[in-house]
Order: sequence, then structure tokens, then C-alpha cells
Amino acid sequence: MTKQELLEAVRKQTKTTISKKTLNLIMDSIFENIKKAIKKESRFLYPHFGSFVLRQRKAREGKNPKTGEKIKIKASKTVKFRPSKEFKEII
Repeated sequence: MTKQELLEAVRKQTKTTISKKTLNLIMDSIFENIKKAIKKESRFLYPHFGSFVLRQRKAREGKNPKTGEKIKIKASKTVKFRPSKEFKEII
């Protein structure tokens, strides 16, 4: 599903008369606030959907797939999603 398809689905489901532009601004704001919450608190929980948790990856050694040469992969951060029990039941 693309962003535009999501926006259209929300408009149809809520039977709202909000313009596409306004709905787009609302959705962008929601996702920006989710990103800020994950950065600040290392997690974001949405009941009956799931949680997004900030994870730290350690530095490690890898291989260049073209040459087979060993390379060092730097430590990094990533976000892990854990679906809620209710979400798992419907999928």
C-alpha cells in the first residue's frame, strides 16, 4: 500500500470531507511525532497494533559480496516492530 492509497482508504473509512492536502498534513504530522517519540524515548507503543523499539546494532565484521574481502561494519541504530497480540491474531 502506498501513502496515497492509505490516505484514500482513511478518507473512505472515516467518510470525512477533509481535503486530501489537509489529510496529508495530518498523516505527515502523525509520523513525524512517532519518529520523535522513538528518538526521545526509544520506543513508541500503539495499543492493539504494536510497538516500535529502538535497537542498537554492534559493530561487526562482514564480507564484500563482490570480492570476498573482509570489511568492518560500524555500529548502528535500527527500529524493530513488534505486533500486538490482537494484530498477530488477525494475520
